[in-house]
Amino acid sequence: MPTLLFGILLFGAPAALGVDAFGATFKWSLLVIICISTFFAPALLIYFLYRAGYVQSMHMDELADRRVPYFLTALLYTATTLFFAFRFNLLSEIAPEIGIVLGSITVSVTLVGLISLFWKISAHSVGISGLVGALLGIVIKFGETDLLYPLLGFIVLAGLLTSARLQLNAHTPSQIGVGVCLGLIVSLSTVLLLV
Repeated sequence: MPTLLFGILLFGAPAALGVDAFGATFKWSLLVIICISTFFAPALLIYFLYRAGYVQSMHMDELADRRVPYFLTALLYTATTLFFAFRFNLLSEIAPEIGIVLGSITVSVTLVGLISLFWKISAHSVGISGLVGALLGIVIKFGETDLLYPLLGFIVLAGLLTSARLQLNAHTPSQIGVGVCLGLIVSLSTVLLLV
């Protein structure tokens, strides 16, 4: 989801992130870094945890299987956020919005990890609704009408995804609902208040 969100924002609403002065090559480089650190690294981590026997299923259906992967993923996201917010000096001064949006994603992943200590929240719902919330916040705050169609598309996709999770009996309606609320509240409030 972070890769999708930043792909849309870097190329569809670069002014909202403060990167409108940068060329396509630089934006693609940022997107690759985000993709590696928020998709490939966590996916490999979960695979290695599965192969080592720390996770019983790659689907992480059981509550016990979710705890370690979510916390390690939260650590990876924290490192990525800190890199973009404080270590990537030129970018963190010109476009602090990237670190702020990554920070909201990190907060969501960390909250999913904390909630997963005792309850099985829908991480899928958190992710897709976080993307919707961030896009909605940018449309509201910056008037980015070019993002209306992607926003509507992701609202439909969120409905399909949450329906599929219910149909598969992967989650209860309350686990889906709390996930949707968590993703929306964290991302929308972050964009409206901090970006």
